[in-house]
Amino acid sequence: MVSIDAIRIDKDEETQVVIGHASFIKTVEDLYECMTESVPGVKFGLAFAEASGPCLIRSDGNNDELIALARKNMAALAAGHSFIVLFKGAYPINVVNAIKSISEVQVVHCATSNPVEVIIAGTEQGNGILGVIDGRTPNGFESREDEEARHALLRKLGYKR
Repeated sequence: MVSIDAIRIDKDEETQVVIGHASFIKTVEDLYECMTESVPGVKFGLAFAEASGPCLIRSDGNNDELIALARKNMAALAAGHSFIVLFKGAYPINVVNAIKSISEVQVVHCATSNPVEVIIAGTEQGNGILGVIDGRTPNGFESREDEEARHALLRKLGYKR
């Protein structure tokens, strides 16, 4: 028997999130190092669901509020070998490639500031992430004015010249 649930990630609009799948307890320390090395001054909390041995939710970070929120979200997901990083003071584009380069990270499901729902499959053995719903459904096609606004925003943020 398989159950399927959608779990909404608890976070505010200013908090960024990366959710993924990794294979080893070393993930906690590697994610910590990755975050501190990627963006000086970033505030973050992370949690990792161990899938063997004592099967604990392991956590770390440099901001108590974000660590507690990461732990709360991971407990709701309860999916073995998954991780969540919640952070402020940076954008996903600043950290996602570094996270993907961690040797035990197999998948990054999302890296976003949008509202996120995680689709979880549950069996007698445990839970696993099937995928994510990142943001909302499109409302239509980009107009010329929308395109100009996109170009202006990227230049304002310093990602394009």
